[in-house]
Amino acid sequence: MKNVATALMCLLLVSSIGLAQTEKAAEPRTVSQVLNGSIANIENEFVSAAEAMPEDKYSFAPTNGEFKGVRTFAGQIKHVAAVNYIIGAAILGEKPPVDTGEENGPASMTTKADIVKFLKDSFAYAHKAAGTINENNLVAPIKSPFGNGPATRLALAVGVSGHCSDHYGQLVEYLRMNGIIPPASRQ
Repeated sequence: MKNVATALMCLLLVSSIGLAQTEKAAEPRTVSQVLNGSIANIENEFVSAAEAMPEDKYSFAPTNGEFKGVRTFAGQIKHVAAVNYIIGAAILGEKPPVDTGEENGPASMTTKADIVKFLKDSFAYAHKAAGTINENNLVAPIKSPFGNGPATRLALAVGVSGHCSDHYGQLVEYLRMNGIIPPASRQ
């Protein structure tokens, strides 16, 4: 986890440097603005991919090759949303405001509309959490939601983008296996 967090922090820093160079020499961005920008970028791609899959394909999971036991398309989305809530709650120092189904989302949630709403709401919660991060608290140790060790708000917020990106790649494969070009790849 420490290596992943370090790699994600480096990626975030490189991204923010690139963005800073393209912006006019206006006011410097705050830590929370940079983190929220990173979350917004993956949110746009992830939500559009979730919306692109027809509802009758939400139960799709690959079966050819080495795909035994993988999550369905809906399962991927619910998992990401649940983890967004878990991470956001850790940053805010509170319990998740919804049932996260232990990182797999509520089992009762089955319609595309409900799942996409759960996803969108989870990103809003992640933005709320990232908005509380500042220069004074970004590296202060907090309780990790994923084990006994400590975490930092910065590592967790960067983890939202990294985790979502990992699962976005899986959504892309699921979409393409169903003949759908992901919205972010369309010209």
